[in-house]
Amino acid sequence: MLPRPSLTRRLRMLATAGAFLLLAACSTIDRGTPPALERQSSWVVLPFANHTETPLAGNRAEAIAQALLHAQDVGAVRRAPSTTQQEALFNAGDSARMNDALNWAREQKIRYALAGTVEEWRYKVGVDGEPAAGVTLQILDVATGDILWSGSGGQSGWSREALSAVAQKLIRKLLQSGLSGAR
Repeated sequence: MLPRPSLTRRLRMLATAGAFLLLAACSTIDRGTPPALERQSSWVVLPFANHTETPLAGNRAEAIAQALLHAQDVGAVRRAPSTTQQEALFNAGDSARMNDALNWAREQKIRYALAGTVEEWRYKVGVDGEPAAGVTLQILDVATGDILWSGSGGQSGWSREALSAVAQKLIRKLLQSGLSGAR
């Protein structure tokens, strides 16, 4: 029969396992206090700004955010109509696209808007090539343009994980936080 490890050794093994679990999640999230929102109000997903070197990262994050927002059982969720202008690298027209979409949402009498910025959307260079995503989300009052809530986060995953899966987890965490005060 093998001898049992000492209590000190078991505690060290437990601490090491805990540290590995914390590193596996590798995410950082900062968020504001969730506002009291009317859950069944109408929503629009505004064009996301892409501040990465990855083409169309904003469009990809928008699509994920729209699906996850709809899954949170809020009212009707629409996506702002896109312009003929494609999302480009280092696009200086981000604020103009967002303002156009916000004006459209006002005309449609939509209550809340979800705006976003993508700061990171890539596979890290190296042996493992871990996926990494960084996103900032804001919930806006469409009528006034006021920011009701904002949250920002970054998350990386394992080398065999899809970038879209890592981004989906991050956006879900942020949205759940922002919508936790909805009635």
